Amino acid sequence: MDTKAVQMVENAKGQTRVATVMSTIRQRIAGRTLTPGAKLPSVRRLASSLDVSTSTVVEAYDRLVAEGAILSRPGSGFYVASQVAPFTLTQAGPKVDRAVDPFWVSRQSLEANDDNLKPGCGWLPPSWLPEDSIRRALRTLSRADGATLADYGSPLGLPGLRQLVARRMAEKGMEASPDQIMLTESGTQAIDLLCRFLLEPGDTVLVDDPCYFNFHALLRAHRAKIVSVPYTPNGPSIDAFASTVSEHRPRLYITNSGIHNPTGAALSPVTAHRVLKIANEFDLTIIEDDIFSDLEQVPAPRLAAFDGLDRVIHIGSFSKTLSASARCGFVAAKPEWIEGLTDLKIATSFGGGRMTAELVFNALSDGSYRKHLDATRLRLGQAMNDVSSRLEKLGVTPWIRPTAGMFLWCQLPDGADATDVARAALERKVVMAPGNAFSLSQSATSFMRFNVSQSLDPRVFEVLGDILRRRV
Repeated sequence: MDTKAVQMVENAKGQTRVATVMSTIRQRIAGRTLTPGAKLPSVRRLASSLDVSTSTVVEAYDRLVAEGAILSRPGSGFYVASQVAPFTLTQAGPKVDRAVDPFWVSRQSLEANDDNLKPGCGWLPPSWLPEDSIRRALRTLSRADGATLADYGSPLGLPGLRQLVARRMAEKGMEASPDQIMLTESGTQAIDLLCRFLLEPGDTVLVDDPCYFNFHALLRAHRAKIVSVPYTPNGPSIDAFASTVSEHRPRLYITNSGIHNPTGAALSPVTAHRVLKIANEFDLTIIEDDIFSDLEQVPAPRLAAFDGLDRVIHIGSFSKTLSASARCGFVAAKPEWIEGLTDLKIATSFGGGRMTAELVFNALSDGSYRKHLDATRLRLGQAMNDVSSRLEKLGVTPWIRPTAGMFLWCQLPDGADATDVARAALERKVVMAPGNAFSLSQSATSFMRFNVSQSLDPRVFEVLGDILRRRV
């Protein structure tokens, strides 16, 4: 390494010495100073040239080996892996020209750099989540026995967490014993398992229009035929629901009955009873996705409460209010279905994620979690009012004023195409969620979903206003 490399290490502020050494090697690989197959400097030589300890270089090399960037050849040394330089998001941003399909918003949101604004994503900012509770839960978990930290969990999942889920469901009128609840890695995995369990390729599945775009993606992955029914402020349009079910005889209906994604609407009791009556008549199974449950001010009716988990399957997760990094969800269903789902879970993922379940259980059992929820609901209500007001000044009109949650489903001014607006915004590092990403019928051209918790930065409205003025 030359003097310039030494200066690079010395000037890398905010990094550990190990991270700085790794960054130096990565940059040399990316710049082709170190080509595939080239031998790296010895540990002692690199330590001397960078003025760091040999143990620092050893750890840096070990981590680069784990990444696959370099190879270790015992008795010979370290070599650059025979592959292209490791890809990093700093070298390439999201693909702006990607089709606006069910993956569009997810890819843009998940791949965005930290300096991007994400009013189109579907989660709360990290600063809104209970970091202190998670840290306390991690400390508790660090003192757990070896089996908790290293062994497989049972297929049904941690008993204490299943009991807690059962109590939380009971608070919303849904009766389920812990044996009727199976933990999953996420709400998405719960739906995936249910599709594997209940569907054959070519089966028809009914969704709302609009609905959460990943429902479309999951169902296409399972080769299902997808049909949709218009969603109203009180739930699915009953007339359309009845005629669609009668005509297409879907095997499943997937919906949110609490806070609806993307509209923020809530199911009414009258609509819930009519949906269940039609489902009974046509032997329709319903998957009720309830992942936004903890954001409600007043619980909306639940199909599972009216149905008693007969033909309704209830799912949820803790990603939206606790941590999206600690992946943990659940399925609640009738006992005979839980038995089959347990076998399927073993076949597809073997045991449960025991350590994550323990982490979630510890965090939810912390008395501060309910206080966190109270504060979050209040904060969301204030954000809803603030963002609604700012959007209306730009001519962007909320479809309804949701009573809870993080989403505003809005119509853009006449003449504005939400897809065009989203593409233009992405070029300015703002990720938005155009309506047709949620609409099977592609009838939401002028609509857009805003996450109010992610829309408080004034730059969101500056970019949106500038784009709308140019296009309308």
